[in-house]
Amino acid sequence: MPRLLTVTLIAAASLLSVLTAPAALAQNLFAPIVKVNDRVVTVYELNQRTRFFEILRAPGDPAEQAYETLINERLQLDAAVRLGVTASEEQLQAGIEEFAGRANMSAEQFLNAMAQAGVDRETVYDFVRAGVIWRGVVRSQFGPQAQVTEAEIDRAMAMAGPGTSGVRVLLSEIFLPANTPEAEATAMRRASEIAQITTIGGFANAARQYSAAPSRDVGGRQDWMPLSQLPPALRSQILGLAPGEVTAPIPVPNAIALFQLRAIEETGAPAENPVAIEFARYFIPGGRTEKALAEAARIESEVDTCDDLYGIAKGQPPERLLRDTLPVEQIAGDVAIELAKLDTGEVSTALTTSDGQALVFLMLCGRTTALAEDADREQIRQQLINQRLASYADGYLSELRADAYIVEQ
Repeated sequence: MPRLLTVTLIAAASLLSVLTAPAALAQNLFAPIVKVNDRVVTVYELNQRTRFFEILRAPGDPAEQAYETLINERLQLDAAVRLGVTASEEQLQAGIEEFAGRANMSAEQFLNAMAQAGVDRETVYDFVRAGVIWRGVVRSQFGPQAQVTEAEIDRAMAMAGPGTSGVRVLLSEIFLPANTPEAEATAMRRASEIAQITTIGGFANAARQYSAAPSRDVGGRQDWMPLSQLPPALRSQILGLAPGEVTAPIPVPNAIALFQLRAIEETGAPAENPVAIEFARYFIPGGRTEKALAEAARIESEVDTCDDLYGIAKGQPPERLLRDTLPVEQIAGDVAIELAKLDTGEVSTALTTSDGQALVFLMLCGRTTALAEDADREQIRQQLINQRLASYADGYLSELRADAYIVEQ
């Protein structure tokens, strides 16, 4: 099943105001902390979910993730009510047992361990129930659209199979700004229109007119890149396109992305699948100002490898330079897309931090690849379906958020 959906983090100042509420409010654990349409999230729920994520060692800040996830769950439950989707007791129990199995525990042992760590049973059940219901909503809405053809499976196996030829693609891209609820709503409406474009020229014109990415100057056009380097959710969409067709809108941090397939071909070289990527990010104050871009160009002329960045960052706060090695599926969408364009030692300056205050000097350090063995058609079919569902679900959740009434209390 698709992973839990990743959503844009709330602004730090907003979260700080929530977590440092007056003592009188903090004592009222059931006071509402945010209203989402006609539903509320309470202080107690936020505290419980934060503790739950701490125990699970979920990536990112547990409090921020808890806040955003609880808001999303309200939107997901509203959608479920409209569609008549519910979760059975059997599904809930299976979800609890799945979590417990990861820790080599029975469901009862898992719940008891959570209780001892300060997380109530109902918190765990609420989390599992929301996931089960949302998966039902996504399959109800997009199940038929997520089906894959035999030709798509053949193409995926050609890309992944040992000793088989790799596949490369020519793409064009559009990134629509979505850094506020109003901008996100506008971006989703515009993205729905752009997704209907079927000509190379039409997409290029839209890129020049609407895209916030540096590639807008060339109509969004990208060079050839191996299909295997693309993020899995995007890869599964590209496999289903014919030249000229456009992906469904793909939410990434502060933007909505669309990609058009211009061409696809086998390379004749053995296919390699990245399983992890090592990359570095050096943050240059100033965002996309001329000064910051000039500094990025200077640094790029002086470095050949990620190790060279340590010299650039010497004497600066440690948070100015971050270096990570992550599984492909755990890399944020906008970063993953930029890394797909790079060879080892190459640099992208297309991104900024979420507040736009710093330019991201992104450098690919290397990829860890693995050749697939004994590729099974049904396994690949299910992987493609799940990846496609995850992409549709991200877009649908963004639409729900754009149309929602969300107010901090």
